Amino acid sequence: MLDDNTDQAEDLHSLEVAVCDRNQYWRLGSLKDLEKALLHAQEAVNLTPEGHPERAGRLHSLASSYKNQYQTLGDLQYLKKALQHNQEAVDITPEDHPERVTYLQTLAASYADQYQRLGDLNDLERALQNAQEGVNLTPESHPDRSGHLQSLAVLRDDRYQRLGGLQDLEVALQYKQEAVNLVPAGHLGRAGHLQSLAASYRDRYQRLGELQDLNKALQHTQEAVDIIPEGHPDRAGHLESLAASCGEQYQRLGDLKDLEAALQHKQEAVNLTPKEHPARPARQRNLAVSYADRYWRLHDPKDLDTAFRHRREAVNLLPGGHPGRAGRLQILAITALHELQRLKTSEDPECIQTFFNASFNITTTPELAWQNGLAWASFEAHFYPEHCISTLSSVFRFLPELLWIGHSIPARHNAIRRLDIPHAISTATRICISLAKLIPAVEIIEQGLGTVYQQMLELNKAIQELPPVQTQAFQRLSIDLYRSSSDLSTDLANKRNDLINNIREQPGFESFLLPKQYDVLRQASQGGPVIILNSHKDGCNGIIILNSRSNPVHVAFPNVNPDLLGSQRAILRKFYGHRVRGESASTRLFGHPEGWLPSVEQFEHMLGWLWNDIVSPVYQVLELHGTHDGRLWWLPTGAFSGLPLHACPPTDQFIHSYTATLGSLLDAYSKKGSNNVVKVGVVGVTHTGLHSERLLPGVKEEVRNIRSAVPKPHVECIEGQQATVEAVGMYLQDFSWVHLACHGTQDAIQPTKSCLYLYGGNLELEPILRMPLLNAEVIFLAGCETAMGDSKLVNESFHLGGGFIAAGFRGAIGTLWSMNDHDGPLVANLFYSHLFRNGRQPQASDAAEALHLAVKEVRKNVPYERWIPFIHMGI
Repeated sequence: MLDDNTDQAEDLHSLEVAVCDRNQYWRLGSLKDLEKALLHAQEAVNLTPEGHPERAGRLHSLASSYKNQYQTLGDLQYLKKALQHNQEAVDITPEDHPERVTYLQTLAASYADQYQRLGDLNDLERALQNAQEGVNLTPESHPDRSGHLQSLAVLRDDRYQRLGGLQDLEVALQYKQEAVNLVPAGHLGRAGHLQSLAASYRDRYQRLGELQDLNKALQHTQEAVDIIPEGHPDRAGHLESLAASCGEQYQRLGDLKDLEAALQHKQEAVNLTPKEHPARPARQRNLAVSYADRYWRLHDPKDLDTAFRHRREAVNLLPGGHPGRAGRLQILAITALHELQRLKTSEDPECIQTFFNASFNITTTPELAWQNGLAWASFEAHFYPEHCISTLSSVFRFLPELLWIGHSIPARHNAIRRLDIPHAISTATRICISLAKLIPAVEIIEQGLGTVYQQMLELNKAIQELPPVQTQAFQRLSIDLYRSSSDLSTDLANKRNDLINNIREQPGFESFLLPKQYDVLRQASQGGPVIILNSHKDGCNGIIILNSRSNPVHVAFPNVNPDLLGSQRAILRKFYGHRVRGESASTRLFGHPEGWLPSVEQFEHMLGWLWNDIVSPVYQVLELHGTHDGRLWWLPTGAFSGLPLHACPPTDQFIHSYTATLGSLLDAYSKKGSNNVVKVGVVGVTHTGLHSERLLPGVKEEVRNIRSAVPKPHVECIEGQQATVEAVGMYLQDFSWVHLACHGTQDAIQPTKSCLYLYGGNLELEPILRMPLLNAEVIFLAGCETAMGDSKLVNESFHLGGGFIAAGFRGAIGTLWSMNDHDGPLVANLFYSHLFRNGRQPQASDAAEALHLAVKEVRKNVPYERWIPFIHMGI
C-alpha cells in the first residue's frame, strides 16, 4: 500500500510540475491552473511519508505553489504557508545534499517577501541568514553562484536602506562585484549584475559623495546597455539605469552634455516601453524630471511644457487607487507651480486642488506629505501668504514620524541630510519672519530643532511614556501603513488615527505628537532672554524672547549671509583642527581639518565682525526693551552654529549660555534641584592604557585643585586605573555635580557613539542616555570636543555636552575646541572656589556665573585661543 501511495504521489507531483511547466497560468491568467497545481502539490506531500527521500522536494514544490498564490492574490496566509513548507524542506535536507542550496534560496526569497510586506526586521535577518548559507554551500565554480551572490547582495541593500549601516552597502558591493566577475564579458546574464552593481555605487556616491563611485556607476551601466541588443525586452530598464547615472553626474558637475545624455537614454527607454507596461508611468515621470532640469538650465518654455505633459501622462496611466499616484500628483503639481510662477499668475484651481489631494491625503506617507507641503507653502508665501503659516504648521507635524518610524540613528541622520531638513527649518522660519509672524516662527523652529534633537539622541519620550500595549500598537500600525498596498492603507490609517485620538484622551497625553505652543515655549526665557539665530540665503535674522511674559522681538542682520558665516566658521575650524588637550599645535586625533593656524589678526577680525554685525545689534534691542545685564542664552542654528558669540562683546554686562532647543531649557527648569547635600564626583584620566592619545599631565593638578576648592565632605575623586567605565557610570548616577577630566571625541555619523576615554574603555553617550540620573545637576567636561557638533546637522547640538543635558543634567560646561592642558587646573580651581565660597551650597543655575568669573580671571594672562573655548550650556 505504501508503494501505491508513493507512486500516486509521484504522479501527482509530476502533474503539478507539468501544469507549471506548461506555464498556463502565467500565459493565460487562469487561476484554475494555479489552484490545480496547488491541489496536486498538497496531495503529493500528503501521500509522501516522513523520511522519504522525495519529501523535501515535494514540500519545496508545495511552497512554490503557495508563493505563486500569494503573488497573485496578495493574501498573507499563502506566504506564511510557503514559509512553513519551505522551512520544513530545509530542515529535513542534509547539508551536503545538492538541492539544499535551492531550498535555502527559495526560503530566503520568501522571508524577503514577508519583510517587504510587514517590515519586520527579523524576517530580513532570516532571509540574510538563509541566503548566506546558500552562498557558502555553493562552490566558486558553480554556474549558479553569481545569482546566489546577487540575491544575497540585494538583501544587504535592503538592510542598508532600513538601518543605514555603511558596512551593509560595502558588503553588497563586494558580492555584486564577485557576481559580475563570475559571468563572462558580453554574456546577457552579466548585464543585470552590472546594473545592480551600478545602483550600489550610486548609493555609496549619495552617501559619501566620492566622484569615483559615480564614475564606476556610469561605467557599469554603459557596459550593461552595450551588452543588451536592440529589441531586447530588458533594454529599456538598462537605459533607464544609465540615464540615472548621467543625471547624477549632471547634478554633480553641471555639464550639459550629461543632462542631454540622460534625456536621450530616458526618451529611448520610454519609446521602448508600451503604454500598458507597469514601468511606463515611472519612466515617463523620470523623463519629465530631465526636461524640467533642462528648463531650469536653459529657461526654454518648451522644456517646461514637455515636462508637464509627460508628468500628466504618467499620472493618467496610473489607476486611482495606485499607491504611487500621490507621488506622481506631487511632481505634476510642482511642475504646475513652476509654470504658474513663470507666467506670474495665481489662477489655476486644478493645480491647487491636485496639490492638496496629493499632500494631505490620510494614506500619504510622511515623507511625501513633507515634500509636498513644503513646496506648496513656498508657493503660498508668494501668492496666498495668509494661508502659508497654517500650511507650514501642518507640514512640520509630520517631522516626528519622518525621523522616528522604524529607523536606526544612522538612518535618521541620513534622512536629515537626504530631505534637507535643516534647510527646510531655516526656510520655514525665514518665511514666517518675512510675513512678520514671529510666534509661528518660534513654534516652527522649535518643532523642527526639538524633533531632530530628540530623535537623533533616541529620546522618544512621547512614545516611551505610553503603556506598552499602546506603544506596540502604534509602532505596528505606523510601519504597516507605510509598507501597505493601496487596498489596505486607508483602513490602517483610520485605525492609527483612532489610536492617536484615544491616546490624547488619557491624562498627561493630551498633546501626544503635537507641537508645543508659544505660551509654553516662552517659559524657557524665565532666567533671561533667549536669542534664536536663523540663517538663510534670503536673509539672516534673530528672534529674541525677552522674558516669560513677552512676545518675540525681531532683530535683522543686514550685513550677514550664510556664505560669510561659513567663511568665518572655516577660520575657526582650521584653528581648532590643531588643538587637542595635551598638545600645543599638532594634528588632531581623529581626522579633523588640518591646515595653517589663523593669525591673531584674522581671529581678532572675526571677533570684531561678530560683535559689530550680530551681537551688538542684539544688545541694542535688549537695551531698548530695558534689559541691560544679567544672563542670556544663545540658540544658534545652521551657519550660526559653533561661533564664539560669547567671546566678542567688549564688556562683561551679560553672562552667556547656549542651548540646543527651547525644550531642553524647559526640561531643565521643570526639574527640581536636589535637596541633598551637594557632592562633586571628580574623574581624572591622564592615560587610558588603550589609546595612543597624548598624556594629560595637568589632570593630576586639576584634581588636586578641586579637592582644595571644594570642602572635603562635598567631594570624592577617582583617578587612573580606578576611573573605569563601570566606576564612572556609578559616579554619574550617584553625584549631583560631576567633573570629567579626560580625552573625548565626537562621532558625527552616530552622535550617541560619541564618547569619553576612560581607563580600559570608552564611555559612550548611548548608555548614559539610558541611565537613571535622578540626582544630575551640572557636569563639567574638561576633555576634547565636548561642545563641538557636526556642522552638517541642524544646529550642531549633537555633542557630548548637549547629550549629557539630554540625559538629565540641568547644566553642562564644555569646550568649543580642546583646552590647553595648563588651563584646566586654573579654571577648575576658580570655578569651584566661587561655587563653594563662604560655605555655600551651589545651585545648578550658579554654574554659568562661576564659569564667567573664572574665565574672566584666566583671560587676563593667556591668549584668546585659551579662554574662548569654555562655554556653558543649560540653565
